[in-house]
Amino acid sequence: MNVKVIMSWDIIEGREQEYFEFVVRRFMPGVQKLGMALSDAWVTIYGDHPQILVGAVVPGLEKAQDIITSEAWEKLNRRLQDYVKNYELKVAPLEGGFQF
Repeated sequence: MNVKVIMSWDIIEGREQEYFEFVVRRFMPGVQKLGMALSDAWVTIYGDHPQILVGAVVPGLEKAQDIITSEAWEKLNRRLQDYVKNYELKVAPLEGGFQF
């Protein structure tokens, strides 16, 4: 059964330009290369919720666990942490529609 890896975070104030360059050039291509199919990305405009929410579909829980415990994933996430705060990641069964 497919699962969804759901990541959320806030961009560190003053790092927005560098963040967007990293995400577009390194993070998203790296996530896809590891075997995740990006499914959605959301930006919170108003309210007390994470600023960014990204979802990716993975074919099975075991595959998702292999990816998020890999050295390549750790390296990507360490770099992401230079630009974000309040980072969270969870793995959930894939359901239709918006998942948070």
